[in-house]
Amino acid sequence: MIIVAAAVLSICMGLRQSFGLFLQPMRADIGVSASAFGFALAVQNLVWGLAQPIVGMAGDRYGPRPVLIGCAATYALGLVLMSWGGPILGLNLGAGVLVGVGIAGCGFGVVLGAVSRSVPPERRVQAVGIVSAAGSMATLVIAPLGQSIIERAGWQAAALVFAALALAIGAISIFIGGRTALLEDAARRPFSTKASISRAMRHPGFLAMTLAFFACGFQLQFITVHLPTYLGICGISSDVSALALGVIGIANAIGSYVAGRLGARHSPKQLLALIYLLRTLAIIGFVAAPVTAFSTLAFAAVMGFLWLGVVPLVSGLVSKLFGLQYFNTLFGIAFLSHQLGGFAGAWLGGLSYDLTNSYMTAWASMVVVGLAAFLLQWSMDDRDRSPADPANDLVGRAA
Repeated sequence: MIIVAAAVLSICMGLRQSFGLFLQPMRADIGVSASAFGFALAVQNLVWGLAQPIVGMAGDRYGPRPVLIGCAATYALGLVLMSWGGPILGLNLGAGVLVGVGIAGCGFGVVLGAVSRSVPPERRVQAVGIVSAAGSMATLVIAPLGQSIIERAGWQAAALVFAALALAIGAISIFIGGRTALLEDAARRPFSTKASISRAMRHPGFLAMTLAFFACGFQLQFITVHLPTYLGICGISSDVSALALGVIGIANAIGSYVAGRLGARHSPKQLLALIYLLRTLAIIGFVAAPVTAFSTLAFAAVMGFLWLGVVPLVSGLVSKLFGLQYFNTLFGIAFLSHQLGGFAGAWLGGLSYDLTNSYMTAWASMVVVGLAAFLLQWSMDDRDRSPADPANDLVGRAA
């Protein structure tokens, strides 16, 4: 289960994190502006976030396999449409809406829900950390592969190769089990989806964590979409840009694994706060210093190490507070905030560049939201203050 889940997540996120490579060739070929491209990927993040609770409910009810297969096909269709649909239809509907739905079903919520249900509570955060770590490895291959295809055959060919990789997600998803559940879940009395959502929305700690997750999406999506263009403005070659995305992927693998190990032993909420603070300090250092190939790769390594280590920590807090019965749904709600941040980071980053011919306003915004996230997360109340459910407590307090 863990190996297959890691492969699914790796391909899904490797493709998604390589979209920034398409901006410059699409701008040169069909006249796509930075703001139009950023808006399309902002739509992608918004649709991903809005669809996440829905596909999460489907995964809770029907199991991960049918959701993964259907969303992998949607992912591939979006990439095919992106390759020939033009700047409006291809970008907004293809790369925006369809790919957003595909990532929602093949990404963290459904995959990590399946993994969480397959291991005992004391190993849950660590198992999610392992999958998140392995799940970033494909970026090291996909980003340079995409750049190579763009240079040799054009961006349309690269999009079609990416579509084939998305279809591969559906093929390997048949090896993920159906609706798995631990014995502790079976012993739980029925709890409606509406009641579970209501409990989460009344929990101050869940709300603080969810708001802080917005900053995570804002920072990471800006970097994913706009870092290659920013580096080009600074005179850094496209090969270094592609390598930087690959470095983010490998460093993310290490960071996610370390976060999972630490989250099993230390306070997840404090670890999350520390990640937000260190990210923000890294951004300040990168922008303040001269941009060189070395500083770019160093920044990529630091940010990569801090990239998705938040995922095992957030998922661990969700399962701790509310158990696993509606894990996919509640994680999806928290992840919606992350994607709203991603929408803002992708779109406003491109808009600020088009208006000012500079990314400095966007970099400054990332510092502000990062510091706000640190304060919110550090002050989070991670006690279960919702109405008690005895069977739920068996899961929540054991995690």
